[in-house]
Amino acid sequence: MTVSGSPVEPVLTLTYLMMNKPVGVLTSVGDDRGRQTVVDRLPPGRRVFPVGRLDLDSRGLVLLTDDGELAGRLMHPRYHVEKEYRVVVKGRPGDEALRRLSEGMVVRGERFEPADVQVLDRTEPDTRLSMVLREGRKREVRRLWNALGHPVLDLQRVRIDGLKLGDLAEGDVRPLRSDEVARLKSAAGLQA
Repeated sequence: MTVSGSPVEPVLTLTYLMMNKPVGVLTSVGDDRGRQTVVDRLPPGRRVFPVGRLDLDSRGLVLLTDDGELAGRLMHPRYHVEKEYRVVVKGRPGDEALRRLSEGMVVRGERFEPADVQVLDRTEPDTRLSMVLREGRKREVRRLWNALGHPVLDLQRVRIDGLKLGDLAEGDVRPLRSDEVARLKSAAGLQA
């Protein structure tokens, strides 16, 4: 593009949003079956897309942006961007189950990288845990716990690297602050 014969670069303003996704909302731009998506819940404006996925039965932090380079890097396992979940599983997993998760597991021939797992609370019917992953494969948390015999009862993503869900109400959306965007870019090996 030129102005008065001189080349100029267009100024590109990118959008960065976080949502506290409720259960039952699809992490997608659209759905041919008519289910509600995270994009349906946004105010009209810029076209953004979700970074990664949270399955229909999960809730919590979803990042939405039109910054394709950042999104691609945040989703790629090579960058080892941490994602933290609060998980409630059926039963009381023992030390062996926690050890297997911390060392990495093979489930149906697929190798999963080690996860950091911390027990937060144990009650008679279930256990509440914190789980930090650096991969983010499809339904990874649910697949791991199912393989260990402790089905997931509730799954909430609470953090992506330094971006925390905090007290954002379920279903609400807010723009990211510049320091949050800079931190995510740094985690993904990009300059802010």
